[in-house]
Amino acid sequence: MLRNRRNLPDALEGPLSRVPDDRDRALAQAMAYGVMRWYWRLDWLLTQLLKAPLKPRDVDIQASLMLGIYQLMEMRIPDHAAVSESVKLASQLKKIWAKSLVNGVLRNFQRQREMLLNRMELDPVARSAHPPWLLQLLQQDWPQDWESITAANNTNPPMTLRVNPAQHSRNAYQDLLMENGISCEPARHTEYGLTLAQPVGVEQLPGFSRGAVSVQDAAAQLAAQVLDAQPGERVLDACAAPGGKTAHIMERQPALKGLLALDISDERLQRLNENLSRLQVSATTRAGDAVQPTLWWDGQPFDRILLDAPCSASGVIRRHPDIKLLRRAEDLSPLTQTQAQILSALWPLLKPGGMLLYATCSVLQQENSQQIQRFLAKHANARLTPIKADWGHDQKTGRQILPGEDGMDGFFYACIHKA
Repeated sequence: MLRNRRNLPDALEGPLSRVPDDRDRALAQAMAYGVMRWYWRLDWLLTQLLKAPLKPRDVDIQASLMLGIYQLMEMRIPDHAAVSESVKLASQLKKIWAKSLVNGVLRNFQRQREMLLNRMELDPVARSAHPPWLLQLLQQDWPQDWESITAANNTNPPMTLRVNPAQHSRNAYQDLLMENGISCEPARHTEYGLTLAQPVGVEQLPGFSRGAVSVQDAAAQLAAQVLDAQPGERVLDACAAPGGKTAHIMERQPALKGLLALDISDERLQRLNENLSRLQVSATTRAGDAVQPTLWWDGQPFDRILLDAPCSASGVIRRHPDIKLLRRAEDLSPLTQTQAQILSALWPLLKPGGMLLYATCSVLQQENSQQIQRFLAKHANARLTPIKADWGHDQKTGRQILPGEDGMDGFFYACIHKA
C-alpha cells in the first residue's frame, strides 16, 4: 500500500489467502487495518523517534516500524513479542542493517511513550490521525463537529444487516439470530436493519447463501427508503455496483415496471449480478458510462433515478481507513466535476414530475450541499424537496448524516423533483 497506493482489500487479498490459520489471518488483517487507521499518528511518532528520515526504497522498514509501534500502542500482544517480531522482519526483508534500527526505535518508544503521547496531543494531525488537507476541510465544513467526526472515523464500525422481507420479517430474523447465539438489535431509522453486537462471518448468518439477509450499513439502507419507488414505475440505479441499493429497491417494491442497474465497470457489474442472484431478485443490468446516456439509454424516461455518485468516501473512513492515505486534496476537483456531469447527463432521462435522489458517502460540502446548489442554479425545472426525517442534519439542500451518528456511516441525501 505505502509503495504502490493499492487499496487495502486488494493489497491484502493475496497475502491473506496464503495464511492457513483463521486466527492468524484475522490478526494480520487487524494489524494492517490498524496501521492504516492510525497512519498519521504513527508517522508523527516515527518523525520524533528517527534521527533521519528513511529513504523511499526503505518503505518496507517504515511499515515494519509502524506495525511494531501499533502493536505496542493498541494491541494485547506482549511488548517483547512485538519488538522481536518487528526486528525479525528486517532479516526476512534481507535488510540486516535495519535490525538494530528497528530494535532501537521500538525500545525508545517504550521508554519515551508517555512523553511522546503527551506531545502528540498538541499536534492536530497526529491527535486526530487524519491528513492535513482532510482535517482542514472537516474543520471548515463542520466547525462544531469535526472532532466527533474524526473520533468516529477512528473507531471500528458495527456490522449491520438488511433483512430480505420476501423471506423474513425483521423480528423473525432477529429471533433466528438469537437462536444461533448472535445478539443484535434493530438499526435505528431503518425498516429492515439489524445491528450485531459483534461482527461475525457471513457464513454464520442463517440463510445468507439463500438471500435471507445482506450486509449493509444503516445509512446506506435509507437510500431505497427515501427513493420510495412505487408499483409500475421505471427506475434507474446509476453507479449501481456492487448492488446493495439495487437489491433493496427490488426487495421493497417487487411490482416495479422495470429497474435498470447501470455501472461503468464490467467487473463490478459481475459482482452486482452475483448479489442479485443470491438475493433472488432480478433487474436489468448494463455496463455504461452515466455521463453518456446516448450509448445505453432506450429513450424511455424514468419515474425515479438513484444517483449514488462517485465521491471522496469521506463518510465511510471507519470502514475503509486506507482512504485517509489514498485520497488526496487534488482528487476533489475531478470528483466534483464528474458528479456535476453525471447529474446533468441523467436529468433529461427523468420524467416531468419524477424524482432524482442524489446520494454520496461523503461529509464534504463541495460534494454535497454545494453540488446541489450549483445544479439547482443551472436547471430551472429542478425543485428541491425537503426530506422529512429524524435522522441527520438539515442542510437546506438535503440531509447529512455524520459518521457514528446513531451507529451509521456518513451519508448525504438530496431529493430533486422535475417540475
